[in-house]
Amino acid sequence: MQALLLLSLLKKLDKLRDRLNKQINMIKVGVVGGAGYTAGELLRILLNHPEVTITFVNSSSNAGNKLYDVHEGLYGETDMTFTDMLPLDEIDVLFICSGHGDSKKFLEANDVPENVKIIDLSQDFRDESNGFVYGLPELNKERIMSATKIANPGCFATGIQLGLLPLAANGLLKGEVHTNGITGSTGAGVKPGPTSHFSWRNNNISVYKAFNHQHLKEINQSLKQLQPDFDHAINFIPVRGNFSRGIFVSSYVDCDLELSELRKLYADFYQDAAFTFMIEANPDLKQVVNTNKVLIHLEKHGNKLLILSVIDNLLKGASGQAVQNMNLICGLPENMGLQLKSSAF
Repeated sequence: MQALLLLSLLKKLDKLRDRLNKQINMIKVGVVGGAGYTAGELLRILLNHPEVTITFVNSSSNAGNKLYDVHEGLYGETDMTFTDMLPLDEIDVLFICSGHGDSKKFLEANDVPENVKIIDLSQDFRDESNGFVYGLPELNKERIMSATKIANPGCFATGIQLGLLPLAANGLLKGEVHTNGITGSTGAGVKPGPTSHFSWRNNNISVYKAFNHQHLKEINQSLKQLQPDFDHAINFIPVRGNFSRGIFVSSYVDCDLELSELRKLYADFYQDAAFTFMIEANPDLKQVVNTNKVLIHLEKHGNKLLILSVIDNLLKGASGQAVQNMNLICGLPENMGLQLKSSAF
């Protein structure tokens, strides 16, 4: 009897030791600017990530409040509270979810330990300044894996670039690019404004920042990385949609190749991509909403190539891609914690 009790006790101790070792080896994460839409999605993913533990979520305006007081979808997921403290020496990875311009100010005002990897979701370092690597895995996977600072791409930029990169890689962008993208209201951020108010947005649609959207700079940067002689206009018309989340991009360019050749060209380019898929049927938003997927569809109309690409602006366009980048820089499987089901119905 005593031998059985001792054996049972030893098994329990082994399980406890394994649990403690796992906790010690977990990636310790901190989040700055934790109250916005992208932070809420990021926390949802990280709380369910098998190799991550969240050390702190910083928000000076919400310090002391429960995470679920702001991100109500986290009820039952965690009892963590927001903090105004920054224990940067206790983490391995720092996600900065601050507004555009604020990330640069944060890094100027705070000494982040050199061993802490930084993933910034603003546009402050997408030009790869200050040692940041542009975090589009389908373009810069090898560089991301050895980087310590990642500038997460913009949502429109992600959707548009993934539709065009295979063409640039093969020197096929020989004229102007025409592209239209319609985005959900979450793309405007959590703070209410005249164009995100339900009464205005519902049953409504409008164009904004035509031909001069801020994401054009990073799109041009990526295309020229693959096709250095690309020097044509990207005629981008952004559209506000009357739905909550998702981006539907339609682009077209002049191209003489046959559709079969183009499909093979795209399939070859994305053969190792974890989340980018070529499909033959015309895609719709519900196939990607709540996932980190990108669906791309090609059509030929005379000498025009039509490229349709759809993403979830809060996931592949923001927080999901940020976790994808974290997985890469931490040596984890690229899709870990990101195998999410679409909200088709």
